[in-house]
Amino acid sequence: MRKRARALAAAFTAAATTALTLLATAPAEAALPTPIAASTARSYLSSMSATAEHSMSGYSRDLFPHWITISGSCDTRETILKRDGSGVVTDSSCKATSGSWYSPYDGATWSSASDVDIDHLVPLAEAWGSGAWNWSTAKRQQLANDLTRPQLLAVTDNVNQSKSDKDPAEWWPSRTAYKCTYARAWVQVKHYYGLSVDSAEKSALSSVLNGC
Repeated sequence: MRKRARALAAAFTAAATTALTLLATAPAEAALPTPIAASTARSYLSSMSATAEHSMSGYSRDLFPHWITISGSCDTRETILKRDGSGVVTDSSCKATSGSWYSPYDGATWSSASDVDIDHLVPLAEAWGSGAWNWSTAKRQQLANDLTRPQLLAVTDNVNQSKSDKDPAEWWPSRTAYKCTYARAWVQVKHYYGLSVDSAEKSALSSVLNGC
């Protein structure tokens, strides 16, 4: 009995040590607000009629004021960098001087804030063509700086630049494990803001969500 108890204790200790080691070495996931469930996303998406996108005539990122002051000297970008990073240190102007950022789109980890962009999950140009062309400036500003919905995320800068203004018919995160989260977040943001989807976008989202 004593030998068995000692063996069980040793096994428990080894398992606990392994778990702690994995936690210590695992990258810090970006803290995107948890998107709606896949079942909810499928329901929302099915209620959205496929609509051709509006003309991009007149579009400018300047029509979506960002980054705005969130608290003290911290703007939206710096707020997301602190939220999504690990061990982030900032200076008196709220600029991140050190830290670690894990990009869930591609699985890369960065130690310099200059290597990280804040992605608008639903791009501003995409929002414009999906209905924001007809919004007030205040509503556009809300979308561009939304900390409550899963709309802003710290990611590798060149990955964000590669994504650009593409919708899910044209672009997905390279990490397959993140596609479901991305689709759920995309549908949640579009549904919340009353934005439309086009037919190719809806088909691409349905394909991923049906496998979630």
